[in-house]
Amino acid sequence: MPAYSLVDLFRVFGRIGLLSFGGPAAQIALMHRELVEQRPWLSEEQFLRALSFCMLLPGPEAMQLATYAGWRLRGIPGGLIAGLLFVLPGAATVLALALAYVTWGNLPMVQAMFLGIKATVVVIVAQALWRLSRKALGGPGALWVAVASFIAIFALGLPFPLIVAAAAAWGFAVTRGKPVPDDTPAPPRTRNVATIATWLALWLLPVGALWLWGPPILAQVALFFSKLAVVTFGGAYAVLAYMTQEVVTTHGWLSTGQMLDALGLAETTPGPLILVTEFVGFLAGHGAGGWRMGVAAALVTLWVTFTPCFLWIFAGAPHIDRLARAPRLSGALAAVTAAVVGVIANLSLWFAIHVFFGEVGQVSAGAITLPAPLLSSLSVPALGLAALASLLLIWRRWPLPAALAFTALAAGLI
Repeated sequence: MPAYSLVDLFRVFGRIGLLSFGGPAAQIALMHRELVEQRPWLSEEQFLRALSFCMLLPGPEAMQLATYAGWRLRGIPGGLIAGLLFVLPGAATVLALALAYVTWGNLPMVQAMFLGIKATVVVIVAQALWRLSRKALGGPGALWVAVASFIAIFALGLPFPLIVAAAAAWGFAVTRGKPVPDDTPAPPRTRNVATIATWLALWLLPVGALWLWGPPILAQVALFFSKLAVVTFGGAYAVLAYMTQEVVTTHGWLSTGQMLDALGLAETTPGPLILVTEFVGFLAGHGAGGWRMGVAAALVTLWVTFTPCFLWIFAGAPHIDRLARAPRLSGALAAVTAAVVGVIANLSLWFAIHVFFGEVGQVSAGAITLPAPLLSSLSVPALGLAALASLLLIWRRWPLPAALAFTALAAGLI
């Protein structure tokens, strides 16, 4: 019998879920301290191998790493405990913030405070771009992939899934090397097939039921975020540009300002940043049928966002030791990571333009379409708040929640 019980897992992963602020880097560091350094639940090699595998998957890598750790310790029950406890504290907080947002968000003071949050988000995304580019752009090939990805999404408006697929295919094709031999026994095929079938059914049968019998908005939300769950390579920042394009321009569920508010609020909560999808789902449902429909849409969004994560981990975890030794998969991951740098650069520029300028038009030339901010609509307060956020986060190294709260308060006092 293992030395750790499900109660032990509940206690440790509950603490991780409550303290998981600061994005995936901070969350992964927290799990490393809890699971590798403070107690010998995972070895260093097991932890790093699992992290590499999770970075190959769509979805939030930190949540999937927690799920894998729980699975490694106590099988599927342990994986469910670890994954759910990583998500639920943040999900409850985001839902409460969404309800508060639709109740009080139109007050002038609240709107002023959101300007401070938006200005801070510009700095946060720029920091994410800087950190990732230093790790991902190690050679000229990676740099060109990043530049091509930026042009593809910023100027040509190509869909994010196509960019990710092209980068992965390129990285897989150009990588050379032989897999490292591994004698780890493969799990029984029938067990793996049953696992995949079970989790596919848990994910897709509710989507089909909503499509056939549910309210149209819930069916649309379920289908859209199911598609998003398959293409969220590179973390939430990478997919935000694609999600913003779809929910603002294609579906019209949110305005540009509401999308910025959604990311700002998601930054203040524990758990994966991809919980921003819950906020977006709530606003989509609220716009169609009030707060009850908003809550229903938020729950549907959570289901189709995170159920696939359990599918990827429970189906792939038994194969991690072998997959992590495949050079071509590593090459595909490196190319996707480089493409993500270009996508986040697009997101950084998009956010900055819409925060710092009150009016943004477009100019087109053939297949190229570029944003055209009206220079006279430049917001000096927004620039000042972004400078304040940079001072707090970069120079003074304030914790993110404290910096968000301070810039929001400063904006309310302007």
